[in-house]
Amino acid sequence: MSKAALTAAIAAGVALAVGATGAAYAHKPETIKGTRAALDPALVAGRGASVAFAEQEAETAATNGTVIGPDRTAYTLPAEASGRSAVKLAPGQYVEFTLPKATNAITVRYSIPDAPTGGGITAPLAVKVGKSSRSMTLTSQYSWLYNQYPFSNDPNAGLLHPDWWITECACVPAATTPAPVITTPFRPNHFYDEQRLLLGQTYQAGEKIRLTASNKAAWTVIDLLDTELVGAPRINLLAANVLLFGADPTGRRDSAPAFDKAIAFAKKTKLKVYVPPGTYQVNRHIAVDNVTIEGAGNWYTIIKGSQTTLPTPAPDGSIHTGVGFYGENSKNVHLSGFAIEGDVRERIDTDQVNGIGGAMSDSTIDGLYIHHTKVGLWFDGPMRNVKVTNNVIVDQIADGLNFHIGVTDSIVKNNFVRNTGDDALAMWSEKTANARNTFDHNTIQTPVLANGIAIYGGTDNTVSGNLIADPIREGSALHAGSRFGAEPFAGHLWITDNTTVRAGTYELNWNIGLGAIWLYALEKNIDADIQVVGDTFLDNTYNAIMEVADWPVKDLYSITNVHFKNIKIDGAGTSVLSARVGGGASFENVDARNVGAVGVNNCGRFNFPATGSEFSVTDLGGNDGGWLASWMLPNTITCDDRPPVVAPPAPTTW
Repeated sequence: MSKAALTAAIAAGVALAVGATGAAYAHKPETIKGTRAALDPALVAGRGASVAFAEQEAETAATNGTVIGPDRTAYTLPAEASGRSAVKLAPGQYVEFTLPKATNAITVRYSIPDAPTGGGITAPLAVKVGKSSRSMTLTSQYSWLYNQYPFSNDPNAGLLHPDWWITECACVPAATTPAPVITTPFRPNHFYDEQRLLLGQTYQAGEKIRLTASNKAAWTVIDLLDTELVGAPRINLLAANVLLFGADPTGRRDSAPAFDKAIAFAKKTKLKVYVPPGTYQVNRHIAVDNVTIEGAGNWYTIIKGSQTTLPTPAPDGSIHTGVGFYGENSKNVHLSGFAIEGDVRERIDTDQVNGIGGAMSDSTIDGLYIHHTKVGLWFDGPMRNVKVTNNVIVDQIADGLNFHIGVTDSIVKNNFVRNTGDDALAMWSEKTANARNTFDHNTIQTPVLANGIAIYGGTDNTVSGNLIADPIREGSALHAGSRFGAEPFAGHLWITDNTTVRAGTYELNWNIGLGAIWLYALEKNIDADIQVVGDTFLDNTYNAIMEVADWPVKDLYSITNVHFKNIKIDGAGTSVLSARVGGGASFENVDARNVGAVGVNNCGRFNFPATGSEFSVTDLGGNDGGWLASWMLPNTITCDDRPPVVAPPAPTTW
């Protein structure tokens, strides 16, 4: 393609992109109204990511459908919804929102039924804005998992692990006579997905947008609507444009070879790679090292692939490949301004089908939209100095991001993560410790399994300024654990100025409630300097804080040197602190209200010696709200193994 032809092609693409969004030019952002984590934004001010879109909950919009929830019971549609509530529509019913600001693009979070034998269905959703009508296609092909870990797409399957203990019968089914009856589908979960749509023009604040369900699905659940004013696509004429190397922006032909050629040319000529507006088919990994790849913006440049079965398993155990950008001990990789649309529908832990993978030191990942991959970003170190900023990571089968094996001096900041199938953000110090990393001002919503933010060992790491809402099961909002073969905690772990919402979840396997923050000694003592300072825990289903050891190792491992300071707790269904481990913690200026049970539920190691609990509480003063009485100090046994839950009122301004 000649330079003149290329310029014309870019101009045409830009014209199409801008035409698709009307007056979608860059402008000074307006004040965003609506909710954040289904709460009044004032309650979470200064916490979490600053995003371009406004969130509105369906249950607060006009509708002739049925509001479902609130309900926090795992394996139910309301429990996995933002705010634990949504709107269920029969065919022909609608939910109608009022736009809070100028908008030319929407994201709809929804659920529709699975096919009777699994695999999903599709159904249209009518979208009417003002007098304009269009349609978006909903699918359940990437949702609806069942059964025990690592889950199944088959709603009719029997137990994957009949030799595991399950709560439903309080038994090991394979070892029980008569055999228990296991109802299928067993443990349905991961119900929701989301779709984005450019509206074709800009609509002003106050305009109505109505979503109407079709008869192609027995029901449609709408959880929320995100509205956004998307700016014009970015153009770079002084770059190695993938169109010059044969990339197909219509998505009909495989563009992976063209990406490889553009990258090779850019490295030789010291240019950036530019990917203009379009949808590009890429069905395998793109290897990156010492290269910058820029798109026109993640609403415009979409790199989309189908998951492909490998003819023989790869050396790393993968049996599939798919779209993703991977480094191999790479450096100086800079990726920005595009979407990665994967095709992952099942969890196979050995598969490398992540949006971003491998090792990339001295690198940046900025402004991506990563959707339907296994893990959004899975880094296998050792590596250092990676900055992951301003990304949207949604609808993942497993983690949102994981720093795995010796990742150091790196930062994850201002990212929005929703609907992960495992930890949303994790540092996992397997074999080699992660060190001096920071997770800062990220927003995390509705991780279906495990935790919002999890730290597994490591040295001198920081978790600060994040907003974590609605963890569903077998985990909670903030977690530090000596587990999964992680190296010990060393130096310090700072957990500061975070806000959690509707956490402190139910742990199915233990049949107890966790804390919004929970520390877990499973494989080693936890004795690093852990400072939990300035955090706010809102509307906790069970506890605000839990420190725990697994029962078989309760007399082996302890948790010590943990310090809580300047904490606010508004609502705990059970306790402020549940201590189920030996060790101790200090508390200073920890204010709590609306606590459902005893403030300190101190069970220690459950040996109940005459000298008191094996867990000691140190009162450094200023602990208000009556939750910490002098008679509890330092180690009075107050143990209630499973106290009744008293649902707290909705949180209010302190």
